[in-house]
This record gives sequence, structure tokens and C-alpha cells, in this order.
Amino acid sequence: MTINSKLSPAEYVKTVIKQDQIDKYLNNGKDFIDDAAIFTELEKQKNPDNIKVRDIIDKSLSMNTLSAAETATLLNVDDPEMLAKMGEAGLKAKKFVYDNRIVTFAPLYMSNLCVNACLYCGFRKENEDEVRRKLSMDEVRRETEVLAGKIGHKRLIAVYGEHPSTSTDYIAESLETIYGVQAQTRRGVGAIRRVNVNAAPLPIEDLKVLHEVGIGTFQVFQETYHHDLYSQIHPGNAVKSNYRWRLYSMHRAMEAGVDDVGIGALFGLGDWRFEAMGLVAHARELEAKFNVGPHTISFPRIEPACNAPLAGSPDTRVSDANFLKLVSVLRLAVPYTGMIITAREGKSIRDQCIPLGCTQADCSSKIGIGAYDEAGSKQDSSKQQFMLGDTRSLEEMIRDLAKDGIITSFCTAAYRCGRTGGCIMDMLKTGKEGKFCKVNAVLTFREWLEDFACPETLEICRPVLNSEIEKVRMSLKPSFYKEFMNYYNRIESGERDLYF
Repeated sequence: MTINSKLSPAEYVKTVIKQDQIDKYLNNGKDFIDDAAIFTELEKQKNPDNIKVRDIIDKSLSMNTLSAAETATLLNVDDPEMLAKMGEAGLKAKKFVYDNRIVTFAPLYMSNLCVNACLYCGFRKENEDEVRRKLSMDEVRRETEVLAGKIGHKRLIAVYGEHPSTSTDYIAESLETIYGVQAQTRRGVGAIRRVNVNAAPLPIEDLKVLHEVGIGTFQVFQETYHHDLYSQIHPGNAVKSNYRWRLYSMHRAMEAGVDDVGIGALFGLGDWRFEAMGLVAHARELEAKFNVGPHTISFPRIEPACNAPLAGSPDTRVSDANFLKLVSVLRLAVPYTGMIITAREGKSIRDQCIPLGCTQADCSSKIGIGAYDEAGSKQDSSKQQFMLGDTRSLEEMIRDLAKDGIITSFCTAAYRCGRTGGCIMDMLKTGKEGKFCKVNAVLTFREWLEDFACPETLEICRPVLNSEIEKVRMSLKPSFYKEFMNYYNRIESGERDLYF
């Protein structure tokens, strides 16, 4: 039985949480986040010596998740030389696991209806200036046609507010609608091949429904791992007021068969070092319980939002310098995971974060409801959750990455070949998945260039494309390279969606 979409918001709040689906994961009535222990460890590891830091970096490069003590040590590093070494090691780890590529995606906001009262969010139910609505399936189809047929995206993150009318049945129907779109491009047909979902925590039975319709990565961000702060910023008797219902979202997803999960925290709500420790604790908990860590980690910073009391100038806002350190530490602490740097950040900070080990970035992003299909749509604080910092188009992002020698990947092969969950974790940690990443990145990049690139973009991208093809030639057996080039030539001739 899935959540009833016809419930009133008040009824939804009272019935959605399944206490037994919290209690089953507790250890002697306690969850896996120990606030006091985290602060104690951060204090204990102050002023680390460089030898210790180097040893921790070496452990990370063996693709092992760091302990709480090791993570706290790196968070306390202030020596510029050691910070630089951490950044270099992060890039090395990223290239070993994910190769020389950035995966791109776009957010598709489905609704801004919400039953919660989060003090940092423009969608909070008390915000009477927010223009509320949800997309119809015709609107979902039109939004997808723009994203797949005019811009060239192959993967989306579909974002849903927490409301009975946009719960499981609506999510499932919208996923099926997105996957069903076939949009004409310059030389072929564009389609979305992977839909990740950012939504409210769901019961196991509802997650099984979404697993059946082909959900990609399921994202739920804890926002803050600090118990008391969590209560303060999620007031009232809203669903989101329940810390543990949210904390164990990924456990329920894993049990339901959704084995690619994404975790995150909203940085700027509290002590940024504490939240980093919480994320690593979450990763270690999933590894211990399911032998599979998070597929992705996100680390958005709080941004201005309409009528959100905490979103203007929070006292605990994370500086750029600390944000860059945060990215380095997370890459080393959970070396196998995908790391998402979103368009909340401006171009400058995103450009600095990518060489530290980020693997995914959104572009051509619009976060108003129905904004892609609205010609000339601009950011409007009364129609979106927060304000974006980087509004570059996908083509602009591709050109900028190419100038830095980085290939843009549209690959979704691993998921459709069954390389998910524990399977892909093993392949990521051993570097095997990176080999598939390289060849599929080249093939999907060639496909995008054929269907969407202007002559200037083609010229800018040619050197990085040729360089990656040569690396493929040098790294593969002649028979595999011959098959790869056969696929490549077929794509140039107009075939689409060829992958290994």
C-alpha cells in the first residue's frame, strides 16, 4: 500500500511516518550519530602533524573510507602545503575512480507544494508569497522535450516537495512520463536515460514502487546531522521534524532494492566540520549495514530564499576557503563516491572545486516550476526554492571544461548494464569502472557534439576529444579498441545510444 495521494496535508503528516521502520535500525534505542563524540573527536585531532596527515592521505588513495579520527584530522589541517597535497590527492583519487570526466545533469522541479516549515527554504508552507503549483504530465513532457531535445541532457534530478499530492504515485507517473519522451535533435533523437530523484523520505513499500519504475539514485539530504539544531530549524509537528525518519531514509531505500543512494547536508546551518563528520559517519553506517556506501555526496551551501528566516546571512555561513577544504576532505574521506557541485555555487568556486575531485555538475539549470518551457524564463524568488549562483548553459559548461582538458560525459551505461549498488562499488574501488567510464564518455560526448554543438564548440572540444581517443587506444586491447572505434563511427553516421 503506497501513500494515499488524496490525504489532506494534516492527515498526511499524521500517517506517513512508520515508526517500526525507524526502530528496526536503531542500536539499543540510539541512532548512529553521536553529537558529543563528533565534537570530542574534532577537538582531539587539532593541530595535526604533517606525517600523520600524509599517512591518512595514503590510506585514502588505497580507496578506503576514513575513520572519524582520520576525517577530523584532515578537517583540522591549516598548513597551506598540506592543504595543497590534499587537493592533489583528491584529484588523483577521482581520476582513478571516475577518470578525466565530469558528468552533467539538470534539475527538474516538479512541484513547490510542501507540508513542512523549514526555516531555510522558500518552499516552506508559511511562505505566502510563493506561487504554488505542481506540473501536470503534459507539462512534465514539455519540460523534458526542452531538456532532451533542445539542450541535450541525458540525465535529470527530479525534485519534489513533500506533499500528499506529489508523493509516490505522482513520482512514479512522472518518471514514466520522462522516460517516455523521444525528442527530435539535429541529427537524431534525444531522450533522458537516467532520472535521479530528490524527494521526501518514503516508507519501504513506496520505495519498492519507485524501484520498479526505474528510479535512478534516490537522494535525501539530512540538512543537518546535529540533533538539537535539526529540531530548531524544522519546527512544529511537520513530517520533516522527525530527525530519525529522515536519517534512515537510505536504509529503507537499500532494503527496498534502490541500491544507488545520495546523501548530503546543507552547509551554513551549523558547524561545517560537524556536518562533514556526519556525512562520513552516514557513509560508514551504510557500508557497515549494507556493504554499499553512498553513490553520491552533495554539499550545497545555503543561498538566499524568499521569506526564509535563515537563508539571508546565516552566522555559520561557510567561507570559500573552508568550502574548498570541505570538498578536499570529503573526496579523501569517501574516495569512491560521486561528488556533486551544484549551480548554487558561482562559476569561480565551481571551477576551483572540480580539480579537487568533484565528478558531477548541473548546468542550464532552472529551478522554477515549469521554467524550461517558459521562453525567456528568468530567476524569480517567488517561484523557486532559492537563487542560483551559476547560470551557464550546458554548451558553455562543456566549452569551459574542454578548455581545461576535461571531457563531459553523458554516460548512463553502468545503470542499464546492472552495474549498480555493491557491484559498481567494487568496480569503482578497483578502478575497473573508470575504464568503462572513459570509452562511454567519449561515445556520449561525440553523440552530444553531433546533435547540439555549434561550430565554435566543436573547434574548442576537438583537442580534448582526440586526446581521450588516443588514451583509449593506448589503454585497450586492439580488439576492444577496434570495437570501440566501430561504435564511434556509427555514432558519427547517426546511430545513438551505443555503449559498453
